Amino acid sequence: MYEVILYYYFNTIEHPEQFAKQHKQYCKDLGIKGRIYISSEGINGTAAGTPEQMAQYKADLRAIPGFENTEFKTDESDYIPFSKLICKVREEIVSLHVDGVDPKDGGNHLSPAEWRRVMEEQDDYVMIDVRNNYESKIGHFKGALKPDVENFFDFPQWLEEAEIPKDKKVLMYCTGGIRCEKFSVLMKEQGWDDVNQLHGGILRYAKEEEGKHFEGKCFVFDDRLVVPVNPKDLSPIAKCEITGKPADTYVNCANMECNKLFVCSEEGAHIMEGCCSEECKQSEYRRPFDPENAFKPFRKWYNYFGDDFKHRHASEQQAAEQS
Repeated sequence: MYEVILYYYFNTIEHPEQFAKQHKQYCKDLGIKGRIYISSEGINGTAAGTPEQMAQYKADLRAIPGFENTEFKTDESDYIPFSKLICKVREEIVSLHVDGVDPKDGGNHLSPAEWRRVMEEQDDYVMIDVRNNYESKIGHFKGALKPDVENFFDFPQWLEEAEIPKDKKVLMYCTGGIRCEKFSVLMKEQGWDDVNQLHGGILRYAKEEEGKHFEGKCFVFDDRLVVPVNPKDLSPIAKCEITGKPADTYVNCANMECNKLFVCSEEGAHIMEGCCSEECKQSEYRRPFDPENAFKPFRKWYNYFGDDFKHRHASEQQAAEQS
């Protein structure tokens, strides 16, 4: 059994390039895999390894001055849901593309128990799912607004058009909490006063409140793609895009030129051999489908094709930019 962790912490890093280089080497030496982003505003990561490796990682990260209070959401997995280690520098550890957003000015943090209490005892509030549309499609809290956006940086525009009364109590949530840290600041700056966020996000709520009032499952950014939230209700709320039957598993289209992320049942995956359409099924750049493991994640192009695919893809992108 392996342990998967999800975490973030906002704290100024003076030399993010140097920090990332050293942190990547540390992770390699420790033997863990995952995806970790570093910026001048802090660190945001998800990683996996043995329980012993992850205990060491958590202790060592908290030993870095300024990161003593980092919180970790943990889960178990039968396998390591990452193919490799990525540790890189970004402009933001979560990209809102709005200058001057300081998480210290964010909303009130509600513990999972407090969040559940508000849902059960109050009704005069607006709840916002601060995740992308493909995430909320397979799981969300009952009654939440589910913005039809594909990126976190689309939320400022959505907020301008949402017409949410500024005297309303606002509840917001995301997977682990980081997106709410910034979006709550934006809402407060634009005139909402009673802004509240679920501390630790859906993943912590699932552990502490057993996912009460949550429908479906939670999308995660690793090879598992989805994890259960409410153990007493595992019924899918989405439908397979191939068969139309209930499903909550995501796959990427086997056609490398498409790579569409879509909801698919095991039956649908077998019918289309991992593809989203008949056209993709006929593509010469269709990655091999494993009928024994229908939901096995596909990898990058270089695991399957030669430089001809890379050059063709680059040429098509250049042509599109010039048109």
